[in-house]
Amino acid sequence: MINPTEYLPKSYHTRISTYWWLTRWAYLKFILREASSVFVAWIVVLTLLQIRALTDGPAEYAELQKWLQSPLLLALNAVSFFFVVFHAVTWFNLAPKAMAIRVRGKRLPGLAIAAPNYVAWAAISAAVAWILLRG
Repeated sequence: MINPTEYLPKSYHTRISTYWWLTRWAYLKFILREASSVFVAWIVVLTLLQIRALTDGPAEYAELQKWLQSPLLLALNAVSFFFVVFHAVTWFNLAPKAMAIRVRGKRLPGLAIAAPNYVAWAAISAAVAWILLRG
């Protein structure tokens, strides 16, 4: 029996390094943004744990607060904070590329689309800080 693939030319495949994403800043930023979703998920889980502890009473919430003071969780939350900020910044910077808003036939500049996101973020952060720090 003749093998039909025996006479076909072999296709050429360039070998891609496992670390291809380290060759350019844009690739590294892409991979870091994708990895940041794990830390965003951790913050969501942590928020749900806090809500559950609050509904279970002061003793449960105090126990959760004690658990959160462990060095491992402090480090995890610090890393998570930076990744969540990175995730938000890269998301806001992608908004102009995803939204083609036209006014009078001309496309709005990217800054006009991204800036309101940053303004809203700053305003909400200031409001939350004011609520938390006032008393």
